[in-house]
Amino acid sequence: MQIEVVKSKIHRVKVTGADLNYIGSITIDEALMDASNLIEGEKVTIVNINNGERFETYVIKGNKNSGEITLNGPAARRVQKGDVIIIISYALMEFEKAKTFKPWLVFPNEEDNSLT
Repeated sequence: MQIEVVKSKIHRVKVTGADLNYIGSITIDEALMDASNLIEGEKVTIVNINNGERFETYVIKGNKNSGEITLNGPAARRVQKGDVIIIISYALMEFEKAKTFKPWLVFPNEEDNSLT
């Protein structure tokens, strides 16, 4: 039996932009992607701490160490610049493997989205 478990999580990052006129996705600083083991095109769930919105989109790689977290396309309507969000990805795995699996959890600086 397979179950879905948390694979990666970037906990409490600040939205730096919302671009309604861009093709849908979330642009994430490459350093945050690397630290959380996310790849370009990966499906993610976004949880907005400020308004309770929860939605899905996919990842686009942003400039490394830029701190960028930009929601694009229709997702831009669900956030405002300055909102704090959580970014989560999930993986399917065998039940027994899931018992010992350790996800990549990242807790960036909430002020500038840096890893330090």
